[in-house]
Order: sequence, then C-alpha cells, then structure tokens
Amino acid sequence: MNSTLRNKALFVLAIILVCVYGIIGLPKSKAELLKNWNNNIRLGLDLRGGSQLVLQVQVQDAFKAEADQTIDRLRTEMQKDGVTYTVIDRNDPQKFEDAETIEILVKGVAVDKVAAFREVVNSRFANWNFNSISSSDFRLTYKPTEAILLRSDTVKRSISTIEARINGLGLAEATVQQRGGTKNEAEILVQMPGVDDPARVKTLIGQPAMLEITDVKGGPFPDRPQALAQNGGVLPLGTKLARERARPGATGESWWLLGRNAVITGRDLRNARPSQDEFGKWETSFTLSQDASKRFGRFTEANINNKLAVVLDNQIFSVATIQNKIEDSGRITNIGDQTQASDLALTLTSGSLPAGIVYLDERTVGASLGADSVHDGLLAGVVGVVVVVLAMLFYYKRAGINATLALVLNAIILLAALSYFGAVLTLPGIAGFILTIGMAVDSNVLIFERIREELRHGKGVVAAIETGFGKAFLTIIDTHVTTVVSCAFLFAFGSTAVKGFAITLVIGLIANVFTAVFVSKFIFDWENYGKKQLTTLSI
Repeated sequence: MNSTLRNKALFVLAIILVCVYGIIGLPKSKAELLKNWNNNIRLGLDLRGGSQLVLQVQVQDAFKAEADQTIDRLRTEMQKDGVTYTVIDRNDPQKFEDAETIEILVKGVAVDKVAAFREVVNSRFANWNFNSISSSDFRLTYKPTEAILLRSDTVKRSISTIEARINGLGLAEATVQQRGGTKNEAEILVQMPGVDDPARVKTLIGQPAMLEITDVKGGPFPDRPQALAQNGGVLPLGTKLARERARPGATGESWWLLGRNAVITGRDLRNARPSQDEFGKWETSFTLSQDASKRFGRFTEANINNKLAVVLDNQIFSVATIQNKIEDSGRITNIGDQTQASDLALTLTSGSLPAGIVYLDERTVGASLGADSVHDGLLAGVVGVVVVVLAMLFYYKRAGINATLALVLNAIILLAALSYFGAVLTLPGIAGFILTIGMAVDSNVLIFERIREELRHGKGVVAAIETGFGKAFLTIIDTHVTTVVSCAFLFAFGSTAVKGFAITLVIGLIANVFTAVFVSKFIFDWENYGKKQLTTLSI
C-alpha cells in the first residue's frame, strides 16, 4: 500500500474515532453507553417534553428608571450651577407601548437662570430633547433614536438575566430568545426541555429582584391611607410608600415612607450567597462593589441613628437603625427556608431585571408526546434510509455499498457535530437530518452517473473514476453552496424550529462534501489498489 492511501485511511479512521467518542465516549457497560448517548445527544422541547413560556418585558419600567436617574442627576447639576426651581417630576406611562412617551417636567425655573438651565440640559443630558412650556416651565422628552436603543437594550438585558437564572438552576438545555417579528419585539420565548413543573422556574424568572437600600423618611403606619393622611393626603416630593413584608405570626400591616432614590441598588452587588444567622435562620448575605462600598460608607456615617430599609421588588424585607458606619456587606433577613435563600442569592447575582415581566402564555409538552415524536421521526428516518440503501444496491450494485458506507459516516459526523457543539436536536432537526440523506445520495448519484458516462465513452476504469469525481465535484459544490446560502437566510429570519432545521442541514451538507467526495473516492481507491488490470467496474 502506498503512503498516500495509507495516510488517507488513517485520516478517515481518526475522523470516525473522534466522532464515535463525541457521541458515546468510552463506555464500560451498556448502561454507561446509554447514559453517554442521552447526555451527548440532547433532545429539544418537542422531542423530550417540557415547558414553554412567553414573557412580555414591561419596557416602560426601564424608561421610568432612566427618567428617575436623570432627575437625580439633574438636581445635582442644577444645584452646582445655582439654577433654582420649584418642582421636578415625570409622567407615569403604564403600558409598554407607551414607554417612549416618558417625559420630565421642570417647573418654576427662575427667569434669570433659564439660559443656564438650558446649557445644563443641552451639554450634559444629550439623550433628552429640551422643550419650553412657558417662560419658567420646561419639558424634557427622550430622543427617539435613544429610545430605540434603550428598548432594545432592555430586552437584551432581560434575556441575558433570565438565561443566567435558568442556567444557575442547572437547566443548561433551556433556550431563551427574543420572539421573532417587530410586533413581538418586547416578547421573550423560554423553552425548558425536561421541565414538567415550571412553577419554581416561573417564580424565579418573574422576580425583578430590584434590590434597593434606601433611607426611611417616616413610619411605620398601619395602612396606606393613614400614611397618606400624615402627609396631607399627598406624598412629599422624592418619596414613596412601601409595605413591609409580613412576619410569621404578625397581625396587620406596616407601611413606611421611603426616599425614592435608593442609596444602593442591585447593580451595586458584587456577590450574594445563602447563609444562616446565629440562631440558625436562613438569610441572604451580599457584598458590595468597591465604588458602592465607599458610597454606602459615606451615607451611613452621615446618618447614624437614622433608619434604613432593605427593599426587594418594592416590598420591605427589613428596617434597621444605622448604629455605625457600614461599608462593603449586608444581610437580607426574614427569608424563609434554604431554598428561598438560595433562589434569592441566585436572582441577585444573576443581575436585576431591567424591567418587570408579564406572562403571556405557558404550555407544557408531555413526555409521551415527545416520545411519540422521537419514535415517529426515527421510524421515518430508518424507513427512508433502508429504502434508499436498497435502491442504491439494486441500481449501482457493488458501488452502492460504497455509497452506503459514505451515508453511514455522514450520519455519524452529523450526530458528533451536534454533540460537540452542544446543539439540541428537535423535530425540524430530524427533518433536516433526513433531507441531508437525500442530498448525500444525490451527490453519489451525480458521481456514479458521471463514471458510467465515461465508461460508455470507452475510458478505462481508473480514468473513468478519476474523471467522474473530478467533473462531478464542481456540480456538488455548486448545489451545496446554494443550499447553505438558503439555510443562512432561514437561520437569520426564521423561528426557533426553522433555525434548528437550518443548522442540522448545514452540518449535514458540510459532512456530505467530505463523505461523498473524499471518503467515497478513498473507498474506490482502496478496493482497486493492487489490481494490475481493471477491465470492469460493478456500478
């Protein structure tokens, strides 16, 4: 055997071993083989069963938060420049469609300070448009281009946060992505294969986890009306009311008047973890970032003997008196059990959702439906492969064996690629798998018919094989490239199911070029090696 043929044999063998290892590893028993197969070939929601959620991001919350931060900065900048005013407030859009109507109203600006105020806004708040209502009242509206970016960023950050929370629970096969189409731009699709009870995941996803540590302005009050009555029925500027979380065995409610602008938020956290206090009760401890530690230290040092509230999702978890300077850490008590403490720590470390979410749809795909889909898909694939193999063997005789071996290797490479890339096999993916079989057979038909044509023209066997593969190669590349381009468009603009089909088909096409051209040619060379005179070819 010459060195070229030997090297080709070693290369093909290496490819086969790498692929088999990627699919089943190195099993020591049948049970381990099945376990490795199930771990490496991951099934999607439509095959394995599980849960699907459709969420809508309340984008208006992000716009409100942006406006609140702008108001806080605007107050500081106006104070630096000596610009006086009477009221700074914003409107309150309630629907996500109205998010971009957010506006900030500044009233009572001194006439001689209007020019200075205009300079402050134009030079330091470039995201906002400046409009005059009267000689002393002004309106700031968010620029349309900036609003588009904020809306897009809010949805992307929500997807990233939800994905981190789900992966933190060990659901690595879950997919989180934006729903297709402009109409659904604020909607997120979550698919969780193997999860038939999504209650805990749904609760974890739905927690905005907006942690705030803020100063207490007044309270406690037994209910909201009395809290308002203490302030003449109207909340003082820069404040908000929040209810304290009910403690076990407690009766009645406790309401507190808090500062609207938090001293510390969830964005300032560096880490969070479940822990137990000296009495064995579960709590969540957190550590602040370096910058937040300095800011928190300055605040607590200046407010000793004042009260501070830990607020999570607008609900007060605890109210404590500042007894000394606090810098880099804190605790959230009154949690419950270890699971709740762990979930809260996971929620905080994965980041706060930039906006609230609303559930639009929840579906559960039963395991029996998934099993039926797998069975039907595999049955269709097996029947198709058997029919194709029999047709190839009948029509092309011994050369059909060549095509069959290349077809089997194509399937092995495709499964191995799905395993190594961590891709999830779905029902449309099985459809792409079956279509790949058809493309592979088509490539072999092109090659074999070209060889037959060369033999009919009187060429020798070896020359006919070389010419057949050489002339069919460009045609195969042309058909495969056009199909890959089509798959690229399917992946770019298609739904989740369509993307699964496109990915599987592209992997299969790439594998097919290798098996139909390189491997099939190698088998012909291997079979004919050493034969001094070839006069016939079984094809």
